[in-house]
Amino acid sequence: MVRSLLRPGSDTTGSQKEHLEDPLFTRSIGRALDVLSAFHKSEQPLSLSEIAQSAQIDRSAAQRIVHTLRRLGYIRRDEHGRGFLPDIRILDHTLDYLRLNPLVRRATPVLLELRRNVRERVDLSLFDDLRVVYAARMQSKRETFHATLVGHSVPTYCSSGGRAILSQLESSEVDDIIDRSDRTPLTPRTLTEPATIRDKVAEARDKGYALTLEEILIGEIAIGVALPGPDGKPAGAIHLAGSLSDWKPEDFVTRFAPLISEAAMDITR
Repeated sequence: MVRSLLRPGSDTTGSQKEHLEDPLFTRSIGRALDVLSAFHKSEQPLSLSEIAQSAQIDRSAAQRIVHTLRRLGYIRRDEHGRGFLPDIRILDHTLDYLRLNPLVRRATPVLLELRRNVRERVDLSLFDDLRVVYAARMQSKRETFHATLVGHSVPTYCSSGGRAILSQLESSEVDDIIDRSDRTPLTPRTLTEPATIRDKVAEARDKGYALTLEEILIGEIAIGVALPGPDGKPAGAIHLAGSLSDWKPEDFVTRFAPLISEAAMDITR
């Protein structure tokens, strides 16, 4: 479960090959970012050999890059000496992204008020092709550690916010995202058949919101509404999630669909 939820579709390994013909592309910077990306799916400190293998570079190059990033505060030694971990300077860039993102700035006060009213989990996600990435998380008391973290991501094709975003795209774009997605089910109830996913996207287009039942987490019901960017195309979504032990689906929709839709309109205005 954690493997699929961390960063689906975000593997940057071998990114050098995609840019070899770009005369402005700086390969050394690309390799350094590949080294940092080695930690995306890791559950523990990484050795130099593991970093080198993930970044597809030799161990000597990995050693030089890791040393440089350690000196700059982006990588640190694990306190038990078992390998390397990301360091605190990375959070400076996370802060820069969030505070300078106009959608996050506009959405935050609206989401805080929504969370006070609904007393269920409220999230803001940003659209990143095959995944949506959480930029704000206002959790309920039931949440697990991973579910509280900004930067966590879920697949676009099977999440409530992701399907709401898909409902605002052209059919050809929807088909392309579905076709390129790794549709390995996250739960026994994850919908993976392209035709079924398209039907759910069409349903979201008609209703103005997407509803998912236990497709990301067992026992979870979620509503998602898309948020447009400056160009009118979907840039993100609001997710509102609750527990099926507390709510019948029809009651959840009746209670929260109008509230989340109103919040989305407030953010857009």
